[in-house]
Amino acid sequence: MAGKNESGSEELVARSKRVLPGGTFGNLPAEIIIREGRGCRVWDENGNEYIDFVLGSGPMVLGHAHPEVVAAVQEQVARGSTFFANNRAGIELAEAIVEAVPCAEKVRFVSTGTEATHYAMRLARAYRKRDKLMKFEGGFHGMGDWALMSMAPRQPGNFPQAIPDSPGIPRSLTQEMLIAPFNDAETAVALIEEHADELAGVILEPFQRLIPPKPGFLQALREATSAHGIPLIFDEIVTGFRFAYGGAQEYYGVVPDLAALGKILGGGYPLAAVAGREEIMRLLDKSAVGEENFVQQTGTLSGNPVAATAGLATLAVLRQPGTYEKLFATGRQLMDGLQNAFRNAGITATVLGEPPLFEVFFADGDLSNYRATLRSDMNKLRRFNRLLLERGVLKPETKIYVSLAHDDEAVAKAIAAFEDAARQLARETR
Repeated sequence: MAGKNESGSEELVARSKRVLPGGTFGNLPAEIIIREGRGCRVWDENGNEYIDFVLGSGPMVLGHAHPEVVAAVQEQVARGSTFFANNRAGIELAEAIVEAVPCAEKVRFVSTGTEATHYAMRLARAYRKRDKLMKFEGGFHGMGDWALMSMAPRQPGNFPQAIPDSPGIPRSLTQEMLIAPFNDAETAVALIEEHADELAGVILEPFQRLIPPKPGFLQALREATSAHGIPLIFDEIVTGFRFAYGGAQEYYGVVPDLAALGKILGGGYPLAAVAGREEIMRLLDKSAVGEENFVQQTGTLSGNPVAATAGLATLAVLRQPGTYEKLFATGRQLMDGLQNAFRNAGITATVLGEPPLFEVFFADGDLSNYRATLRSDMNKLRRFNRLLLERGVLKPETKIYVSLAHDDEAVAKAIAAFEDAARQLARETR
C-alpha cells in the first residue's frame, strides 16, 4: 500500500533540493524517488510499490528489467561501454530500423529525441536550401529552440505566428517557424501552398501528444508537401515501435520523408535516431555530397553499443507473434475501465488517445486540437493523479503509457484504483 514510511526519503529530498534546481531532474516531482523497477511495478525509496504507467516516459514497453534485455546488456557491458566508432550492435540496429520503418533507407544515430528532431530539421533545411519550417500548435519536438515554438502557448496567437515557449529563445526564430492547427487539413494545406517557396520542411507528431489524427489529415499533408518537394518529417520519438512495429507511419498508412525515432528504440538506454530517404540522408556523407552540402553531425555516444544492444533485444521481443495484439488489448481494457470509472462517478471526462498511450481530459465534445484540449480542467487532473498515487498507481502528469508487462492482476488493480479515485474526486467536487 502506498504511503507507508514516508520519512525514509525525506533526507534524499532535502539533499536533492540543495543541488538540483527545484530538487528534480526536470521530470517528476522531487518527492518521487524511485529505487527499482521490475515488470510493470516500481518501488520508491520508502519501499512503497506502484503499478507504473510512467515507464520511464515511454521507453520501457517491455516493462522494467526485462530478462532478455538485461542479459544482452550485461554481456555487452563486459565487452566495453562505448568506442566512438562503428560497432556490430549499432549496425545491426540500423539494419532493423531500415527493415521496420517504411521511410527509412538510411539511419544516423544520436543520443536523445531532442537531437533527433534537431537534426531532422537541419537536414530538411540543408536539402531545400531554405530556413523556414512549419510545425503544429501543441506539437512537442524536444527541447531545441526551434521545437519550443507554440508547443504550449499560454495565450495562443493567430496562425501562423510562432510564440516562444521559454525565456532564452532568440526572438528572431519566430520568423523562421510557421504554426498551423493540428487536424485542420484545409488551413495547413493552405499555409503550405502559400509558403511553398520558402518552406524547408513540415514537422509534426502524427499522433500529437494524445490527439489522434482525423481521417485524411496526414494524407493531405503528404500530398501537399510532395507536390512541392517539401520534406515531411514525422516525429516518432513516442510512436515509433509503439503503435506498430513500423511506427505511426505503418499504423496510419502515411510515409514521411524523414522520421525521428527514440524511446523504445533504445530499450531504456540513451539512444535515438534520424531515419529517412537516401536522397536526404546522404547529406550526412561528405564523400557523397562534398564540403559545401555536407551536414555536420557527431556525438560522443551516438550508436553506443550498450544502448544499441538493449534496442536490439527490445525489438526482438516486439517482433514475436501476438505482441501488438496483446499491447492493444491491454490498453483498450484500461481505457474502457478509466472511462467507465468517470461515467459511474458522474464526472464529465473523455479518455483520449490510442490503446498503447492515452489520458483522461476533464472535458467533453471535440478534443481534436491543442486549443480544444485547453478546456480540460487541469486542477482535476492533478488531483486525480494524486489520488491514484495514494492508491498505488504512478502515472505522468498527462499520459498513461501501457506496457507488455501490465498483466491481468495489474490491470485489475489499476481499474479498481481508477474507480475509487474517481468516486473520491466526485465527492470532493460536488
